[in-house]
Order: sequence, then structure tokens, then C-alpha cells
Amino acid sequence: MKIELRHFSKTLKKRSVLTDVSYTFNDGAIYGLYGINGSGKTMLLRAMAGLIHATNGEVLVNDKILHKDIDFSPETGILIENMSLLPQYSAFENLKILGKIQHVANDADIENTLKAVGLEANIHEPVVKDFSLGMRQKLNIAQAVFEDQKIILLDEPTNGLDTDSVSKCIKLLRKLRDEGKLIVVATHVAEDMKKLADVQLHIVEGKIESTERVSVG
Repeated sequence: MKIELRHFSKTLKKRSVLTDVSYTFNDGAIYGLYGINGSGKTMLLRAMAGLIHATNGEVLVNDKILHKDIDFSPETGILIENMSLLPQYSAFENLKILGKIQHVANDADIENTLKAVGLEANIHEPVVKDFSLGMRQKLNIAQAVFEDQKIILLDEPTNGLDTDSVSKCIKLLRKLRDEGKLIVVATHVAEDMKKLADVQLHIVEGKIESTERVSVG
């Protein structure tokens, strides 16, 4: 899988939120978008997922232009800003319902993913009553990866997670990277970026200010 941005710019309410961004993301790597809040990290993820249209430029997924050749990025798992699942159902039931759309994941896939994010003791508990902020975040991460998505786009995935849960998240994402997934993570936490990303992209005022390839686990 490959995502390519070509001179992508986005203006909202006469304000430029992304400016002339050109970059190619390839599979088998974890890319980290690092920058302060409001720097454009989330908008860049939205652009890659096909959730916003370009003011100028374009996004290509496997050489197909978003919103021209295809409507959305295929085989893509997304965690972006304040996502909420169905509170009246359990973690397992939430993913089971989502899984009926694509019919890709079976019950074992769902259970294994929930265990991988650290919800093995809470699989069948109602989300509305028993889930803390951190547990909800784990479930949101699980929904982004449980269907063997080839592209994974995560906005601040470690928000609300304790140290042990952050380690499990990093372990899971490295495993998925080694399976050949294309993973892009946006964060303002420098320590998470150092532990996680193979390639670090510093985002400043809607532009890629610099890139650095590093060696992580």
C-alpha cells in the first residue's frame, strides 16, 4: 500500500490548515506526525483517509486519486478525534456489529485484538457502565485494526493510556508494521514518538517542517 500527497493544501474559513504538503507514505513502516496542538496533524490524517477534500492538490492511494477515482481510502482503519462506539453494548459486541459491514473479521479475530490492546478482562462488559477513558481508547484502537486493515491512521492513540497500556499499544503497532501495514500516528508526545516511529515528520503550521528516519524496535 502507498499513500501519496501531491501539493495538498486545505483552507477552512479563510485559514490555511495545510499548505502545499507533498510526501509519500509506504507500507511496512510507522510514520509519526509530531507537532503541537493545532499544527495540522489531524487534518493531515483526515486528508489521507479521504475525510476532507483538497482546496488544492490531491491524495493518491495506490495511484488512485481520492474523490476522483475512489471515494475513500480502502482497507483503512481510523482513530481520529473523540470517536465513540455504542455504549449500550460490550466491547466484543461493538466490534461484532462493525464487522458485519465488511465481513472480514471472525469472533477469534475480535477476541485476539481486544486481548492485544489489554481488554482481555473486559471483553463482555458494557461500555457505558464499566469503561474508563483509557479502556475506551483501547477499544478505539482495537476497532482501527481488528479487520486486518492495510492502512492504519491513528490520532493521539496513547491519550488516556497508562504506561503498561502504552507499551502494549507500541508492541501491537510494531507487530502490524512487521506484517507490512502502513501506519501513521499523530501525537504531540515526544516520548511516544521516539519509541514508536520509524520515520518522524515534524508538522509546523500545516507544513512538513522536517523528516527524520530513525531506528526503533
